[in-house]
Amino acid sequence: MWKENTLEDLEAELLEYETVGKFLVEIGKEFGGGDKESVKMAELRRLEQGKRMMEEFVQEFRRAARESRYEERPLIEEFKREMNGMIRRKLMEAERPLASIEQWYECTTDLDRHWRESKRKEERLRGQ
Repeated sequence: MWKENTLEDLEAELLEYETVGKFLVEIGKEFGGGDKESVKMAELRRLEQGKRMMEEFVQEFRRAARESRYEERPLIEEFKREMNGMIRRKLMEAERPLASIEQWYECTTDLDRHWRESKRKEERLRGQ
């Protein structure tokens, strides 16, 4: 819950948020969500794959993207920005660029799955 002096804290730059997206999500929660589209856009901007499997990240990204009104190109750019760098680099270096967000979802999920399987095999071989 926000304190009464939040506006003063904000003006005095005493409040800190990691991203503008997180700030907007908090504002939306406090003041009834604002327009749904803006809240979904902010939610998209705060997502990160981190160490999660790509399948899990894609599911969360799809949910947030549904009502953001982002379409192909901006949606792809957000997706690329939020995924792990290794996968992004591999796909950016591909001979044929991916044209749709669905292709990005599919290819990133496949790459992530293959990479994780490769890591498991390497670990098993080292353990023998």
